[in-house]
Amino acid sequence: MSITEYQGRCFCHTVQLRVVGEPVSAGYCHCASCRTWSASPVNAFTLWAPSAVTITAGLARLGSYSNTDRSIRKWCKNCGGHVLTEHPGLVLTDVFAATIPEFPFRPIVHVNYSESVLAIRDGLPKLPGMPKWRGASEIVLRT
Repeated sequence: MSITEYQGRCFCHTVQLRVVGEPVSAGYCHCASCRTWSASPVNAFTLWAPSAVTITAGLARLGSYSNTDRSIRKWCKNCGGHVLTEHPGLVLTDVFAATIPEFPFRPIVHVNYSESVLAIRDGLPKLPGMPKWRGASEIVLRT
């Protein structure tokens, strides 16, 4: 049995990474923090076990920033391209979907939809906050 892997990179290709296997989850985040960080009305995420993500080039050019203890955002110091966010409390790594262009992004959920500034009608569940496995309720908004 072969293990699937995908190559990822920052905007200028200085920082490169590999993800192996399948993500734990994939979807869209609408929280103000992700929107501000991504300079976008919504952020596409893929969540992986940290052991599934390896920086293969440019580790010395990877910058870090934390505005809370819940996330460590990482970007390329050369081009400013966002690469990933580590979530130590969840023991997960969010590799931005656009960072791994060949990965077949299949979103399953919208999180923090109560903070949404862009209505998306795609038939996926819309959680007002985080999923139940994060300790939140499983209320699903209908849109």
